[in-house]
Amino acid sequence: MSHSVIAEARRLVVKVGSALVTNDGRGLDHARLALWSGQIAKLTQLGKEIVLVSSGAIAEGMQRLGWARRPKALNDLQAAAAVGQMGLIEAYERSFRAHGLHTAQVLLTHADLADRERYLNARSTLRRLLELRVVPIINENDTVTTDEIKVGDNDTLGALVANLIEADALIILTDQRGLYTADPRKHPDAEFVHEAMAGDPRLEEMAGGAGSSVGTGGMLTKILAARRAARSGAHTVIVSGREPDVLARLAAGEPLGTHLIARQAPLAARRQWLADHLQVGGELVLDDGAARALREGGKSLLPIGVVEVRGEFQRGEVVGCVDATGRDLARGLVNYSADEARRIARHASSEIEGILGYVDEPELIHRDNLALL
Repeated sequence: MSHSVIAEARRLVVKVGSALVTNDGRGLDHARLALWSGQIAKLTQLGKEIVLVSSGAIAEGMQRLGWARRPKALNDLQAAAAVGQMGLIEAYERSFRAHGLHTAQVLLTHADLADRERYLNARSTLRRLLELRVVPIINENDTVTTDEIKVGDNDTLGALVANLIEADALIILTDQRGLYTADPRKHPDAEFVHEAMAGDPRLEEMAGGAGSSVGTGGMLTKILAARRAARSGAHTVIVSGREPDVLARLAAGEPLGTHLIARQAPLAARRQWLADHLQVGGELVLDDGAARALREGGKSLLPIGVVEVRGEFQRGEVVGCVDATGRDLARGLVNYSADEARRIARHASSEIEGILGYVDEPELIHRDNLALL
């Protein structure tokens, strides 16, 4: 990957790990938070949109509660997350305010992003925050979610957020320089990996177990996160968060860290995901004009082109699009439920509000959410 990719990237997800945020578990590193917020402020001035995914709530809670070791009991972990989240967000808010930037706390779980309706709602919220030049600070909702605490994997959450907002790149700030062919602490002859293809199975062999006692995400989770992010076309950089001015230097095109290249352009990856991996909740039968517009023009699907709605589905589910002969044309994420789609079918987009009493989107399926078959 040309190192200009990060320089050219407009929308970035930056993930920071527990060891960095809490100075290896000694409590929030306010000086480092101030450095990152200053760099992110510079990037926003360059017109970039930044989402920050931050670990550290449980580690900060442990420090506040005087616990030297990460507890194993679920209720202790949840209590530590609840206590630590207060300090974490307070510190970020104060740090960014010094640069004239507002922040927003967004607590997500993997379940929020697996459910299509909540996925669309989260995406809409994050996009609007970015339009308002607010920096969303995202963490797993560890206080209430058992699975997320067991996984403890904000690397994966960073990749899911990159997919969610269709980011150009995911930058994972860690306490290591990047990826080596083996653990350099055990193998002095290990070579540094400057660049590779995301999803290359050899990368998973190189990445050993977890290296930090504070967090639970080792290099392997970062490799897997890069593979996941690449599905929506996002490149990944794994780089040391202790590198001076690391974000600004990456944005200037400096070859820092390990760059993992996404094989596909964002739209192609997104459409491939829609076509290959999701079940169809129902079908929309299109007239000839709409079928032609989808096939030849790469257009969005408007309700006026739908002649019949089959099956039951909710907003955000995947539906199939077929022509009058029943031939499969496409799959896509639908913006309205089956009941609503039946009511607005054969009507112009300008009539949606009059029929339903509100309008979410003018399209039944936006072209970015359509995969031609």
